[in-house]
Amino acid sequence: MEKVTRQLDDLVKLGVVDERSGEYLARHPAAALGRVIAERLERLAEESRMIDSALASIRGLIHDYDAGRDYQSGPFTVEMLNGADVLFESVVGMAVQSPPMELHTAIPDERTMSDFARKFADPWIDAQQRNLLAVHMILPVSALTLPGVRDLLTRLLEAGGNVRTLDRVPSWFMTAGADVAGLPAFWGGNLPDHAYHFYLVRTPIVVGMLRALFIELWGRATPLPWGRGTDGMAQVLRLAAQGLCDESIARQLGISVRTVRARFAGAMAELGAQSRFQAGVEAARRGWLR
Repeated sequence: MEKVTRQLDDLVKLGVVDERSGEYLARHPAAALGRVIAERLERLAEESRMIDSALASIRGLIHDYDAGRDYQSGPFTVEMLNGADVLFESVVGMAVQSPPMELHTAIPDERTMSDFARKFADPWIDAQQRNLLAVHMILPVSALTLPGVRDLLTRLLEAGGNVRTLDRVPSWFMTAGADVAGLPAFWGGNLPDHAYHFYLVRTPIVVGMLRALFIELWGRATPLPWGRGTDGMAQVLRLAAQGLCDESIARQLGISVRTVRARFAGAMAELGAQSRFQAGVEAARRGWLR
């Protein structure tokens, strides 16, 4: 009798038999099988959740392991390079591989800008003209007075490039498309002083951070005085600096007085000035009146 009771208890556990007040009732075989399957599926789901949790906890270790393996096999995410030729030619090389490549670059000092204007600008302008490259450049306003820079930037603008100026650019850096960034060996330093040592970084978070920094600086920067959209503003400021009134400026330029006043308003907005006098002072400081 004890053996039978144990066997019945086993059947109850399997869901094949129901026990009610000491009576044992057989269940439909399909219902019994469904219960067994449901319990098994629930255990599988719980095991799957445990596996997902374990993978999430080691995802950082997986990333670090893969980075180390990439380093050992060659293609690491950070590459140290040096030399002005390597820097400027690498930009054109990347543009040829994935045109049109959007280049954002900040140049903080006059010496780097002078080197660029003297030796390395022509390939960039040619790449811009051939739609391989789309240049956005920020440079210090003091660089506008360097020999040859105005002619260079005019050519770059005519080729479709975009240039703005700031009083001070925090450091050299660049982003080439969405996948590559360039960083100096010493942030805030002068590239020529450090033999043009720089890093090429292929880490999305670094590229995204530098693109965001560039966009912030670009929003604060001022368009060139002879660039597209600012010629008219510079014209009215130059004539006003000579003592001409709005009506005289309108006659000399062959435009209406209303257009003259609109250009003054645009210049004040671009230069962050609260008055025409302040706009004139700021325009002179930024080289708009040359």
